[in-house]
Amino acid sequence: MKTLIAILRPCSAFGGLIRGDTLFGQLCWAARHRWGEDRLTELLEGYTEGQPFLIVSDAFPAGYLPRPALPLHRFDEVPDADRKAVKKRHWLPRERFNEPMRQWLDHAVPDTDIASDELMAEHVQPHNTINRMTGTTGTGEFAPYTMAQHWFAPDLAFDIYLAYNAERMSEDEIRQLLQDVGSAGYGRDASIGLGKFDVDGISSDDWPVQDNANTMMTLAPCAIQGLGFESTRSWYQPFTRFGRHGDIAVHTGRPFKNPVLMADTGAVLARQDGRVETFCGQGLGGNGQLSKVIESTVHQGYAPSLPVFLEETS
Repeated sequence: MKTLIAILRPCSAFGGLIRGDTLFGQLCWAARHRWGEDRLTELLEGYTEGQPFLIVSDAFPAGYLPRPALPLHRFDEVPDADRKAVKKRHWLPRERFNEPMRQWLDHAVPDTDIASDELMAEHVQPHNTINRMTGTTGTGEFAPYTMAQHWFAPDLAFDIYLAYNAERMSEDEIRQLLQDVGSAGYGRDASIGLGKFDVDGISSDDWPVQDNANTMMTLAPCAIQGLGFESTRSWYQPFTRFGRHGDIAVHTGRPFKNPVLMADTGAVLARQDGRVETFCGQGLGGNGQLSKVIESTVHQGYAPSLPVFLEETS
């Protein structure tokens, strides 16, 4: 698998954070609209058998990586910092990636070090539905309601990490699909203007890898069930995805998929043999496992991963 890092720049409010598994789903829809269903079917061949054509990360502030889901005792103590302040250190500057993992907490920074105000501000947006019989709002389905909108700090850009099979998809095609999603909008309420972004650049350089790596740090939610990771040297937070069909499939009348349990972004995973790769996890779905409406539905249970060296502890 080849690797890329894309830089995205928000152009509007968003309905929520950019998560890798959701963005992958929208990229699949973008491929279907641009090239047709036959090309998408071809790309998805073998997806649930360990042969993904594309794997997409969450969006991270440009130049930063998420703090891994290691317990605090795996890090060196941070001088002159209380426990609450330490817990807010979510982001590791990428230039510090090659430092020993035990020192990462000392180098990590909170949101306020990345944006002068807030990294992401939440504002409530009123909505209403007009009853065409009366010309007004009312009660029940016509009652006014509010939805949260998320605004990112001005001039904030995001990094997206992508692993792809160059024999099945090119770098230019990936750029085109990202641009298509950015123009249409990502996530909730894209149809009313949310989730717009530009693709500022895309590079095949600088994929972070530590020397003598023996574990992997994930950059998106991934499904690790049954893959034989070593339980005493793996850490993660569980994440449940209650997925729904997107794009035109929301009009089927049965938009909900079966829930999926995954390890959240920032998981540190070790194989018994110490082998590391630039992605891990597995493709989920197919044969009606996720959806009875569209039986071929799959879900990104893969995640791009960064090879890291995890020291043994006494």
